[in-house]
Parts: sequence; C-alpha cells; structure tokens
Amino acid sequence: MKTLVLLLALTLSGVASAQGKRPEGKQQMRHEDRQRLREDMNQVYRDRDRSRDARPERQGRPMSPEQRQKLRQDVQDANRQLKR
Repeated sequence: MKTLVLLLALTLSGVASAQGKRPEGKQQMRHEDRQRLREDMNQVYRDRDRSRDARPERQGRPMSPEQRQKLRQDVQDANRQLKR
C-alpha cells in the first residue's frame, strides 16, 4: 500500500512539473516583435479604411426600370460581342 501511494505521489508530481514547462521549440515573441506586428496590422487597417473611403458610394436616385432595362441590354450585347 505504501508503495502504491509513493508511486502515485511521484506520478502526480511529474505531471504537475511538466505542465509548468514550455514545450521545446516554441518561444515567446519579444516585445519588439509584438510591437512591430501590432503597428503593421494597424497600418493595414488604416490602408483598408482609406481605400474604402476612396470608392465613391452610389449617390443620387435609384435607376428607373427603363434605365435598368437599357443597362441590362447593353451588358448582354457586350457579352455577345466578347463571345465572338
């Protein structure tokens, strides 16, 4: 019985100590690397927002049914010409 308790205690202590260690090969990022990554991502978001602002939004009245039909016909004609 004492042997079983000792074996159990050794096993549990080994598991507990293994949980606190970081696996080999995985290193934490340095502060400078995290900061550079953060700045890069902020720049990406700024660029995306800037390009979104540059695109003109649809303004004015919605198209009338006649205008919509004319545009649809023009697109179909252009597609037929491309197939030739």
